[in-house]
Amino acid sequence: MSPEPGGRRLVVEADGGSRGNPGPAGYGAVVLDAVTGEVLAERAAGIGRATNNVAEYGGLIAGLTAALELDPAEVEVRMDSKLVVEQMSGRWQVKHPAMKPLAAEASALVRRLPRVRFSWIPRAQNSHADRLANEAMDAAARGDVWREGGDSGPPDAADTWLASHEPTASLAGTPPAPAQNRLSGWMDPSAPPTTTLLLRHGQTVLSIEKRFSGVGGQELTEVGLAQAAAAAARLASSGAVAVVSSPVRRARQTASAVAQALGLEVHVDEGLRETDFGDWEGHTFGEVKAKWPRELDAWLADTAVAPPFGESFADTATRVRQARDRVLSAYGGQRVVVVSHVTPIKTLLRMALDAPPSALYRMHLDLACLSEVQWFADGPAVVRSMNDTGHLSP
Repeated sequence: MSPEPGGRRLVVEADGGSRGNPGPAGYGAVVLDAVTGEVLAERAAGIGRATNNVAEYGGLIAGLTAALELDPAEVEVRMDSKLVVEQMSGRWQVKHPAMKPLAAEASALVRRLPRVRFSWIPRAQNSHADRLANEAMDAAARGDVWREGGDSGPPDAADTWLASHEPTASLAGTPPAPAQNRLSGWMDPSAPPTTTLLLRHGQTVLSIEKRFSGVGGQELTEVGLAQAAAAAARLASSGAVAVVSSPVRRARQTASAVAQALGLEVHVDEGLRETDFGDWEGHTFGEVKAKWPRELDAWLADTAVAPPFGESFADTATRVRQARDRVLSAYGGQRVVVVSHVTPIKTLLRMALDAPPSALYRMHLDLACLSEVQWFADGPAVVRSMNDTGHLSP
């Protein structure tokens, strides 16, 4: 297959490393014009304690995401990780349970590109991505974040660096390191956790009628405004230092009530918006089942499948993960109210529990409910509460 007329051929070179395997880790990725060699984008991030394999997948996901933004006709991915190249080419199976979500996330990005092929290259030929990964690890060791252009500095809420994934065991060839589990209430953390108070928005007309409600601009009903006020009253004494919200109107209305009670401003993060349900927006489940039966069955069977002209849960997870990492970077060790929607909040809970994507279908979240997650720098997260509606009138 030849490139589409006018389409750009891109090369993605990606790498990741761990100083200890597992140990302090980071990734780097560079997107090049395949004809001229021009550098079109660079991505890098320190990701805490992780293995080489996790970091390498992080570099791949960052590189594919950057390439997708450039709307290419075809992409060649070059990596010195034989494992990642063979798994993404379909020749090797992804056997380790902890790695499957990373491979699925990368595969979902591949499906959004017109044409992608993977090539293994020697490490010496992957020096650009390797340098970026080391710059990111060096920045993280200083307590800074890497920024495009090679600059780095203290994290703040405006940073849009792309961070990756929770630490997991190494794969293939080497035995996995023992998992560090956290016994909530038993272990003394080496540093205070970052606590996210996850608040779902209040009632809208579409939520009353149980209709698909994604990125539309529905307002809160009178009941929804009362729910937001009740949540705000409860959170007024929470000790939160920031309120971060989805940009969607119903979430911002809810967040405004909370921010006013706390004497804070609302910071908007685009990554926290609800899934785009495309053609299904505003329809009930029954209406969708009647009009799009095959599409609905495919969507329910695979989180990488999107509704017609919509967004898959896998794509939602990619941006929610990045939004979470921006929050953790900006407000490390503090308490933050995050106002969002059903899918992003379920996704954050799933990530905290290290649960598979199918766990999305096994959670229920009420309107204006609260869930609390503590994210520890030295180990897995802890879910302290979920779907708490104690602040709402019976």
